[in-house]
Amino acid sequence: MRTVLVTGPGGAGRTTLAAATALTAARAGTPTLLLTPGPVPLGTAPAPGLRVVAADPDAAFRNGVGALQDRAGALLGLLGAAPLEDGELAPPPGLAPYALLAALHRHATEPYGLLVVDLPAGTEGLALLAAPALLRRYLDRLLPRQRQAARALRPVLGKLAGVPLPGAEWYEAAARAEAALAASEALLTGPETSLLPVLVPGRAGTEALRLTRIAASLHGLALDRPLANRVLPEGAFGAAAQHAALKTLEDVREIPHLGAEPAGPAGLEALGAPLPGEPARAPEWTLHDLRAETGLIEWHVPLPGAERGELDLYRFEDELAVTAGPFRRTRPLPSALRRCDVTGAALRDGVLRVRFRPTPGLWPEG
Repeated sequence: MRTVLVTGPGGAGRTTLAAATALTAARAGTPTLLLTPGPVPLGTAPAPGLRVVAADPDAAFRNGVGALQDRAGALLGLLGAAPLEDGELAPPPGLAPYALLAALHRHATEPYGLLVVDLPAGTEGLALLAAPALLRRYLDRLLPRQRQAARALRPVLGKLAGVPLPGAEWYEAAARAEAALAASEALLTGPETSLLPVLVPGRAGTEALRLTRIAASLHGLALDRPLANRVLPEGAFGAAAQHAALKTLEDVREIPHLGAEPAGPAGLEALGAPLPGEPARAPEWTLHDLRAETGLIEWHVPLPGAERGELDLYRFEDELAVTAGPFRRTRPLPSALRRCDVTGAALRDGVLRVRFRPTPGLWPEG
């Protein structure tokens, strides 16, 4: 399924253009699903072939806590803890992105030709790209799959220790969660997915676009042609500053300012949002064997627009974590690099070049 992730800073009209993009696709005959964290200006009957689903943080939180209490009932009773009543529950701040992630998984297998996801505003929404892999990592640490082989011993160990140990149902729940997160990750960062940046021309919009490009490259996502929203006509107050900012941006599509916030299908169609095409080729992390020249192997990470001071690297066993600005991605090392030591890194021409030296004794001579 073709997936378009619409991103942009708060106040840039991201939700409006996500709705306009979904409407354009549905009008063109593509069955389309729009996932959003809040209300959209489409009215009650937007268009045939278009379905709108608003993620509900309150319902997601209540369902999650309820399921956890059901599974941990024995342990809670042992600790003397009273279960939380439904009326006590209220979602904590910051839960909206994860409610959107849950909705993404629930609707991922439905027969739509296009999925448009209205990401939360700014870096919070872009950070969601890393969430499935991060949560899968936590699950594997807390309930390692290889320890399931000892499940026959858990009742005995539990009696000896006097504390209930995780039963088979915990591992089964973890396996279901892992599968759900893997499916969500495939949708968010798969080859049919692209990021569609929305910005208002100006300093804040330019910075938001820079961060979006970094996030796209870090996660190997194609970037659709950015939409410069609310572009004022020549001669209008503030238009000169907008058009000066547009000259510094490359290959953006201008969406005119209509004088009022668009409402309903007619208002959204007047924006002229483009029909999503096929995603462009996504940037890739590439290996370069330079042993003959320098004795090193380099792993090149494309990070256009990144600055040296906002980069960080961390190696843990056979994984490498790259931090660029507010974003972080952890990837398994290619097999050749697992037998190497990291010797440094350099940022040149928008590419982070991580240098590895073969570890003595782990590589054949010559």
